[in-house]
Amino acid sequence: MGDSFTLPMKTKLCDENPLAADLLKPAKNDRSGIGVHYVDAWLKPMKNLLLADGAKFAAKRRGLKVNITVGDKKGDGLMRRLDVSRDPVVMLRAAIDEATGKLGVKLTAEGGQIFLER
Repeated sequence: MGDSFTLPMKTKLCDENPLAADLLKPAKNDRSGIGVHYVDAWLKPMKNLLLADGAKFAAKRRGLKVNITVGDKKGDGLMRRLDVSRDPVVMLRAAIDEATGKLGVKLTAEGGQIFLER
């Protein structure tokens, strides 16, 4: 009877950057192999946010790593072109899942908005 069950809390972080997808077009090839311009544009709205509970949230790319910070916890995920996919969208999703998995949270994008689930 002492078991407690808490539902995950879903918080809207920001709106997705609608211009990020334009950076995936062949004419905008950045020659990085991982789509750094797309990744940077997708992560930019989440650079420095303050959550409702006062915790800081940040997401940024440093080289091949995607770094995510929630409060005082940090997680990183690696953009793996050979192991995951050549598609920057798939690589970014895998790197975000790896980083947030280390933090015990989940980042989702639905209907043009980005949410944090804890």
